[in-house]
Amino acid sequence: MPIRGHIAGESPLVLYGSSISYFTGKLENYFRLRGIPYQFRSMQFPAMKHTLEQEVGLMQMPALQLADGRWLTDTTPIIDWFEGQVQGKPLVPDDPVLAYVCQLLEDWADEWWWRPAMHYRWHYPEGARFASRHLALELTGSIKLPLWLKSQYFKFRQRRGYTTGDGLTPGNIPAVEAQVQRLFGQLQGIFSARPFLLGDRPSLADVGLSGPFCRHFALDPVPHRMLQQRAPAILDWLDRLWHTRLDELQGEFCESLPADLEPLLEDIGSGYLPYLNANAEAVRRGERRFDADIDGVFYRGARYSRYRVWCLEQLRARFLGVDQGAQQAIRSLLEARGCWQPLWQLRDLPLLDKQEAGLPFRGCSKMIAVNEN
Repeated sequence: MPIRGHIAGESPLVLYGSSISYFTGKLENYFRLRGIPYQFRSMQFPAMKHTLEQEVGLMQMPALQLADGRWLTDTTPIIDWFEGQVQGKPLVPDDPVLAYVCQLLEDWADEWWWRPAMHYRWHYPEGARFASRHLALELTGSIKLPLWLKSQYFKFRQRRGYTTGDGLTPGNIPAVEAQVQRLFGQLQGIFSARPFLLGDRPSLADVGLSGPFCRHFALDPVPHRMLQQRAPAILDWLDRLWHTRLDELQGEFCESLPADLEPLLEDIGSGYLPYLNANAEAVRRGERRFDADIDGVFYRGARYSRYRVWCLEQLRARFLGVDQGAQQAIRSLLEARGCWQPLWQLRDLPLLDKQEAGLPFRGCSKMIAVNEN
């Protein structure tokens, strides 16, 4: 894959993350698709905290260092930036309706499925044992403490930050797991019908969906068994995505939106977008925790996220960035699937001044406000 000279160099890109990380796996799938050489290194704690806060403004995983020494953060802006630097087949369809759906699915995969993916990893004992030991060995080798103690730290931190500490309760876990099982069934049908979400070639939506699946649902013991038993086509898709190179592929995108993607849009309209609104209202009120009843699931004490206010703004900006004819077609689709009203429900959004304007080279807010209160 040809890369402009200011990226290329004698040394490959260096990707710092974890081999069981949601967003590290997403970025690795992108680099493999594009044939962009990179070197993976496990992010070491606490050694990298100062470096990342200095270089990109915040500590989050993964982080990327270019051959010229610059650092990048946040996978979606990183991918968008690289797409402007490389030559080759596009990851987003030319058709404006398909393009908008592609970007909407990628955002949904990033933000909505994070909590359920973390739940399956940290709620069930065998998943928590696997992940806590792995992370303790991989990320904290320089910390001279017993392995069992470091493992216990990861269990406590991840649960406090992302599961029971982010709105999951004994009362809503069955409903959250039912949503995951519904997703598995929907994707089993899609990937039984065609190799990728939008046709015979992978798109940005496939890359986004690899986040929750590549290093969580298809890796952690409990959801992996579910996929083996009920949705093996998803495992086939993951393997196909991991081994596909865009410059060697002859497949094309669908000419119009496949009907089997419409239920996913309906779920976005009833779940993800209302959640973004509830989160934005909490940010406006200055609440670091909020309760929300979303698509029949009551989340108690969910963490606020300034970053996800920006995500909602970006979904609006992408719509406004296309011509009026395309806007009408996109709006008709979103209205039919229940996405239009929640997309524009809030008159204005509580964004910080120039929020995330520096991405991917500098961020100002983490995805979830963990360790801020």
